[in-house]
Amino acid sequence: MTHKILDNINSPQDVAKLDYNELDILASEIRDFLIRHLAKTGGHLASNLGVVEITLALYKVFSFPEDKIVFDVGHQSYVHKILTGRKDRFDMLRQKDGLSGFPKRSESVYDSFNTGHSSTSISAAEGMACARDMRGEKNHIIALIGDGAMTGGMAFEALNDSGTMHKNFIVILNDNQMSIAENVGAMSQYFRRISTNKEYFQLKRSLERTLLKFPYMGKNIIKFLRYIKTRIKGILFIPTIFDEMGFAYIGPFDGHNVKLLCKQLKRAKDVDCPVFIHIHTKKGKGYTFAEDKPSKFHGVSQFNIITGENLKKKKMSTYSDVFGCIMVELAKKHKFACITPAMTMGSGLLEFSKKYPDRFFDVAIAEQHAVTFAAGLAANGMPAVVAIYSTFLQRAYDQVLHDVCLPRLHVVFAIDRAGAVSGDGETHQGVFDMNMLVSMPNMTFLTPASREELKECFTYAMLECDGPVAVRYPKGKEEASLQVLPYHDKKAQVLRQGNDVCILSVGHMTKAALEAADILEKENVSCSVLHLRFIKPLDEETILECARSAKMCLTVEDGMICGGVGEMIVNLLGRNQVACPTVVVGYPDTFIAQATAEEIHEEYGLTGAGIAETIRRKMCDMNL
Repeated sequence: MTHKILDNINSPQDVAKLDYNELDILASEIRDFLIRHLAKTGGHLASNLGVVEITLALYKVFSFPEDKIVFDVGHQSYVHKILTGRKDRFDMLRQKDGLSGFPKRSESVYDSFNTGHSSTSISAAEGMACARDMRGEKNHIIALIGDGAMTGGMAFEALNDSGTMHKNFIVILNDNQMSIAENVGAMSQYFRRISTNKEYFQLKRSLERTLLKFPYMGKNIIKFLRYIKTRIKGILFIPTIFDEMGFAYIGPFDGHNVKLLCKQLKRAKDVDCPVFIHIHTKKGKGYTFAEDKPSKFHGVSQFNIITGENLKKKKMSTYSDVFGCIMVELAKKHKFACITPAMTMGSGLLEFSKKYPDRFFDVAIAEQHAVTFAAGLAANGMPAVVAIYSTFLQRAYDQVLHDVCLPRLHVVFAIDRAGAVSGDGETHQGVFDMNMLVSMPNMTFLTPASREELKECFTYAMLECDGPVAVRYPKGKEEASLQVLPYHDKKAQVLRQGNDVCILSVGHMTKAALEAADILEKENVSCSVLHLRFIKPLDEETILECARSAKMCLTVEDGMICGGVGEMIVNLLGRNQVACPTVVVGYPDTFIAQATAEEIHEEYGLTGAGIAETIRRKMCDMNL
């Protein structure tokens, strides 16, 4: 489909030339473009439909790439990418070797900061503003943050510092009362209460016009007038928290009115202190289904534009679904709390939240708080489950170590989306959790190989443990077919016996390990397959017994090799003087680029065929 204006937009300079009527037409064309492309590729739809006008206004008023914009999280940067010469690459959005779903400095000069996790934009923008001033430059720095990301403590750490630094940069709060799901907490309620006092802003504009007539006023007079302005402002209305923190607060106003947005952005450009602009937008604007169900259309796979229905029908329950069912079943007989940082639906806890609202806590996007809050519950006699994606658990490293492991509190970490994750790329791969947690004293770490085994893991973690426990499971649906054994003996599970090769598998890699053994058996290579189940504590006795009876060992994990399970096993064999050559299969010391999980496994040899080929090469090198 052709678009009259959008087809001719190849740079921000093209946007700046348009009048307001043309910008309104362009906004409609961009929404059509987004809906049509994301229906084919999937991606973050609702959030991008909501930021069309503010993105256009930014490109109308500012000069990019000289000026810089930092997108918080970055899942709302698609319009920015369209306007900066990348619209022809949207057919490959979030695919292998394709366009990233987040800002990426290596992708474009217009992407000033890599993002993917929330609440970082204000800190980054303040740092850029400081660097600009130290370099003697005059460009503008803008942070665009959603009200969901404002619940993150880091955002307020940055506001607290920025207000005292007095650096000239702009924070735009895109307030749509949503993150992935509807926002919760006192901050979201506060944003709803904020309103603009017309008398104050009329007087403020009058004062500004008067001051501009006296460009050579001394510094002392300017400081005095600022003091008077602040006093008058305090008389006319109660200042917002942002005023009190040293920002010039503007808003709230309609975030879908391009002309009004441009007017306010131009005002903000002329202010010589940090500015906080508050706008209201509609998540999913312009597509009825996304407006009505913004959570469902936050991140989409392929869908039917006419009906809004997902084209990829759900065939079986996911690990997240099973986890949610387990929590509901356990809660019928046992008292514990569930906590999630804004991932109620994604983690499978929606049903739990409805049936046990007094034991469910969505703490918003605040991973550090989630973990220490859980520690507080556990310290006062209430076991707690923290349901968190692997990539976001990284944000609470110190809290896990200091607040949970050190006092040995009974907190269970349900680590969802572990391993390779399709589409989102480097920022969202769940490949660091094992390396991070196995080094922590008092931690028990379980790695189930199937959804059925997941039930046994959480039953053991909740009812038979009294300290920190981590349970790791993937987003995908594939699993190994195996007999589920109780976990209380902390033993690895021998799935196959063989004399040539011992394959030691971690979690959902067990399916690939069994496939490799089947392939090699046809080539007269007999393999043992050892499903570790526990990666902390390791079942050292069974591992050593298996290694001593094999000609070589291979470990396979959907995580980083450096500091991972394979290296732990190599160290174990060395300490016990077991001279069995061992190959470690996992991810090398690099960030894992976007692709489907299947493509990533294929590239790094984490499939049955890949494991079998690695074993063949090693056996050839050893002349076996």
